[in-house]
Amino acid sequence: MLNFRWLYLLFFVSGFPALLYQVVWQRTLYTIFGVNIESVTVVVSAFLLGLGLGSMLGGWLSNRKGISRFTIFGLIELGIAGFGIVSLPLFHWVAAFTAGSPPTQTFLITFGLIVFPTILMGATLPVLVAELVSRSGNVGRSVGMLYFANTLGSSAACFAAALVILPMLGMSGSVRLAAALNAIVGCSVLFFASKSRALESSVIAPEPVSVAVLPFPVGIAIAGVAGFISLGYEIVWYRVYSFVSGGSPRCFSFVLGSFLAGIAFGSLCSRQLCRGRDKDSLLSAIAGLMMGATVLSFFTVPLLGHAVQWLSYEYTFPLIAVAAGALGAVFPLICHITVPSNASAGQGLSYLYLSNIAGSAAGTYFMGFILMDTWTLQGIVVFLALLGLSIAFLILTMAGRRSYIAFALALLCVGYRFDAVYERLQFKDEYEPSDHFTDIVETRSGVVTVDKDRVIYGGGARDGILSTDLLNSDSCIRPFSLSYLHASPKQVLLIGVAGGAWAQIVGNHPQLESAVAVEINPGYLTVIARYPEVAPLLHNPKLEIVVDDGRRWMVRNRQRKFDAILMDTGQHWRANTTNLLSVEMLTLAREMLKPGGIVYYNTTYSDDAQLTGVTMFPYAFRFGPFLAVSDSPLQLDEARWRKSLLSYRLGGKPVLDAADPSALKRLDQLAVYLNRKDFTGNEHLAVEALESIRQRTRNARVITDDNMASEWKR
Repeated sequence: MLNFRWLYLLFFVSGFPALLYQVVWQRTLYTIFGVNIESVTVVVSAFLLGLGLGSMLGGWLSNRKGISRFTIFGLIELGIAGFGIVSLPLFHWVAAFTAGSPPTQTFLITFGLIVFPTILMGATLPVLVAELVSRSGNVGRSVGMLYFANTLGSSAACFAAALVILPMLGMSGSVRLAAALNAIVGCSVLFFASKSRALESSVIAPEPVSVAVLPFPVGIAIAGVAGFISLGYEIVWYRVYSFVSGGSPRCFSFVLGSFLAGIAFGSLCSRQLCRGRDKDSLLSAIAGLMMGATVLSFFTVPLLGHAVQWLSYEYTFPLIAVAAGALGAVFPLICHITVPSNASAGQGLSYLYLSNIAGSAAGTYFMGFILMDTWTLQGIVVFLALLGLSIAFLILTMAGRRSYIAFALALLCVGYRFDAVYERLQFKDEYEPSDHFTDIVETRSGVVTVDKDRVIYGGGARDGILSTDLLNSDSCIRPFSLSYLHASPKQVLLIGVAGGAWAQIVGNHPQLESAVAVEINPGYLTVIARYPEVAPLLHNPKLEIVVDDGRRWMVRNRQRKFDAILMDTGQHWRANTTNLLSVEMLTLAREMLKPGGIVYYNTTYSDDAQLTGVTMFPYAFRFGPFLAVSDSPLQLDEARWRKSLLSYRLGGKPVLDAADPSALKRLDQLAVYLNRKDFTGNEHLAVEALESIRQRTRNARVITDDNMASEWKR
């Protein structure tokens, strides 16, 4: 007797490519449409909507006569494989005709691109549940085991993608691997389906047909709310783990992998509760799991803040798995108590699955797009806790077991304070009780913090200092060096504003006529307005500030031309930094340069980024971590640069007063930095010529959107 072990194994393998596709397709679509929160929400919502529609299709297919459900499953897998093979070329072909589309069109385009494969993915669970229920007679146990196998496969894919697959194969190689796995699953299932006798021998002794003991609308509602709460917490967890990791590209995969692993094992454990229990016992079990998941999820954030003072954040992912495990056990139990184990079990399951997916999509939108922009992290977590505990209390009431423990726990949660949680997450083992951020600005685009030394951080990573003081600090020497690199920077594009020092300096350049500064997170503008040294940039008539993804803005405005494009890029290993360092990005920047124009950007000492720059452009000059590249010879001119600095004024005052001996001494010191011929001392101020850069980086990799070479170095 096979006992469907082959099916569980194949459904596990089927879950593996599904997550590979999701990670790669989302990344590709972010490259096309931008990585601001609007695009992220659109892509995730479209993906979830496709899965929800797929569940309806699967429910309908599960009742079709004349074709084996195993055959349907096998054909679905082959269909996904076929789409996977052509997906990336298709996405880029469509992008060529839709660049710069408004949000509504972006959603429709995105949905159109991924609706076919996601519908197929969503159809598999109802089809297989219907088959297993027809043989076992137990809805909850069937859903629990299948959900476990498929979700565990997806969890494994998350960790494998982050650690091995994406770094080694890039996006195109990862998609080819996913398509191959789908093809293997499809062919294997069709082979087993042809062995009808083998399938018949695997029939499990069925239990008596059960009837629904919970009104279907109530089950639909609980499944939807459970999905909402699950995705709400996942978004919260991703935010805090992204913050504590400084934006590591592996963070999303690890959070999602831990979340899915918890869901998987929770589903497996729920099988033990689906045999020989009455309605009240099952409702009590669901309520207990909801309460447990809510309390565990609530305390995950403050526990993480304390834990990272003693150990690396990677060791705390089990916190997510345990909390998600309790939530994962809820869905199979809801199915078991709501769907009768008859021939329509697959179709009944499809409605519950659709509600769960719809709740998840609503959680993604409501949490990530609305609440993250209006509430604090603590407020959001308290809201989710109160929602979960209220649902648990209502379910207990339905079971005739009124309990006020839910309200007691709610009061406990509300009373628990998130004292210095961002400070703990930021400073980790260096945290001291005296460490307090002077500013914390939370928006749906991320978290911006400022410490007592006016160092500004975005998403947990240092962005710079809120200072334009050239006389006493080297922190802003690079934006002041623009005239050393370009003779007449009249039109300038800045990608990224952050703390505003660069925008304030460039926006007051003596030769500047106009500048555009594109910033993805409006939280920085809120911070800038609070600091007089940089606040004037918000009212500079020469400076146009745009809130958008920098690369997306460039795609939409590629007809505009600039003398210089400046990018104070974040660390090269951070998530999505490839979008600013790749061959494709530099090709776009080249199109927007005037004759003699330069791209001046931060490589954060990455050999890969520097090799990419000198490969794409014939002329280059490195100043510390920054690289200036151009299609024309760089006219490095110290005299021009000195003249520019002496005529520079910020806030009505000269940057370096020619009548001040200390200012002239400082100018001579800065000139020494630019004229150095070696870089054996302070690498932060080193200069290097083109041929030396090429020789030193010859063993590095050229960064492309596909290989993401710079993001997996840490």
